[in-house]
Amino acid sequence: MATRQPIVSVLGHVDHGKTSLLDRIRGTSVTKREAGLITQHIGATEVPIEHIYKVCKPLIGEKRKFNVPGLLFIDTPGHQSFTSLRARGGALADLAVLVIDVNEGLKPQTLESIQLLKRFKTPFIIAMNKIDLVEGWQTKAGAPFVLNYKAQTEQAQAKLDEKMYRIIGDLYEKGFSTDRYDRIEDFTKAIAVVPMSARNGEGLPDLLLVLIGLAQRFLEEQLETEEGPAQGTILEVKEEKGIGPTLDVIIFAGTLHRGDNIVLGTKGRPITTKVKAILRPKPLDEIRDPKDRFDSVTEVSAAIGVKLLCQNIEGVVSGAPLRATTGDMAKALEEVAEETKVNIEIVEEGVYIKADALGSLEALAYECKNADIPVRKYDTGMISRKDLIDTAAYGETFHRVILAFGVDLLPEAKEALPSHNLKVFASDVVYRLIEDYQAWVEEEKRKMDLEKRSEYAFPGKVKLLPNCVFRASKPAIVGVRVLGGRIRPGQALLNIDGNEVGKIRSIRTGEEVVKEAIQGQEVAVAIEGPTVGRQINVEDILYVDLREMALKEIKSVDLNPDDRMVLEETLEVKRKQDKFWGM
Repeated sequence: MATRQPIVSVLGHVDHGKTSLLDRIRGTSVTKREAGLITQHIGATEVPIEHIYKVCKPLIGEKRKFNVPGLLFIDTPGHQSFTSLRARGGALADLAVLVIDVNEGLKPQTLESIQLLKRFKTPFIIAMNKIDLVEGWQTKAGAPFVLNYKAQTEQAQAKLDEKMYRIIGDLYEKGFSTDRYDRIEDFTKAIAVVPMSARNGEGLPDLLLVLIGLAQRFLEEQLETEEGPAQGTILEVKEEKGIGPTLDVIIFAGTLHRGDNIVLGTKGRPITTKVKAILRPKPLDEIRDPKDRFDSVTEVSAAIGVKLLCQNIEGVVSGAPLRATTGDMAKALEEVAEETKVNIEIVEEGVYIKADALGSLEALAYECKNADIPVRKYDTGMISRKDLIDTAAYGETFHRVILAFGVDLLPEAKEALPSHNLKVFASDVVYRLIEDYQAWVEEEKRKMDLEKRSEYAFPGKVKLLPNCVFRASKPAIVGVRVLGGRIRPGQALLNIDGNEVGKIRSIRTGEEVVKEAIQGQEVAVAIEGPTVGRQINVEDILYVDLREMALKEIKSVDLNPDDRMVLEETLEVKRKQDKFWGM
């Protein structure tokens, strides 16, 4: 049997260097073309074994000892695309590279990526990136790490070891045994760590050698390919100038021929069509934006990334499966329909999410779930006027929202947007969408809280300061410190016995008249009614009077512990006059 190249997925936290690593392998700059410099769509790069021999020559010399024909790298826009690229119900990748910034260590997405790899039982190695930024490190472009490490000063070696083993220790606490790859005796019991610099290629020979070695040693049987119809995953549906609609596809099993009948996933029932042309990028080129022209070929075998021209791809969605069929069409249709189902939890009250692909949609839904953002509805494609009407009908302010990942509004929707009471957040970066929505929710809650508080008296507690009596009466003007809650003009003040002593006419800080004073502030307050030395005295504690009917609304506000304590004290003061007050 022939041996196919393993599919390698690259995962890691934002900005830790995933795409920079692939750029170094293929000599391109995909990162510079991506929104926010973060990869947003899945690319595929074929790295043939001859290139690996060339890069690894300083480590292996002229030895040609691998049966594996190379590596097929998938560059993912985030850890969730790893789960949305499916093969027979499992993860598409045979191997994975987890990129960690040696200077930053474990981040939330790093740990989430590890959990995913563990869940799908995908073997992986760690690229400990950005060693060139370690203090005192003398980097050498393209050099093997194990050779360049010996050329470093003891101080630089110690600095790198300190950073690296701190991360290795953190991983151990999470239940993962890891070590530097050249110090591992049994690769079945420890995860290999390859220190490197994606920016200048130091450590790249080590990384490729470990990957190809692990593939040969542990995956050779898994990588054996039998003759049979092609199975694949659709990376992207796009319109190419001069060609028309095309599909970018990863073929992970079998062989695809020009003229084959294939079944493709859509948002509804799968469709059947015929392959008109197979366009293959040259080795080390990139399917999304190749430097060289594609080669038109009559057939391709797994594993490979190609562009397809078909008779009909209407309704086909990114992330959906592809099946070539030579016989049982009904079975293929059933398999594709089952695999195209999107696994997103929805609730009756929540936001509407839209994305350009199934993988993107699942990635956005996953991040929403992590951020406790409920999802009411989801779909792929551009935002329509109907989407606006549907979303605007929801009463809850925070749910009259569309989160759009990688899609924009259609022209008629853009025109209609100002007339609808809803909010649209659009971005080509998933985490930014979540952050923007969360920031907006916080600001809206703050505004609503202020509006609520302005409708009724809010708990407040002040102390009259010594040497700060500016007028004794008509009105009394005194300096106070706000001990808790807040005070506003128009509020009545109670003494510790529950008797009203007067009403706040105005509040000043310096020469400025202010609408309110909050906990910790010292201000001058004009109080209508009392005389200092009679109804009020220096060092007195006064409380804002509250209306009993407003007590329920006050309690519904998210009070901090200090404000809640002031409210409890106010209740005690009020009950000195009426023991059932507020009950």
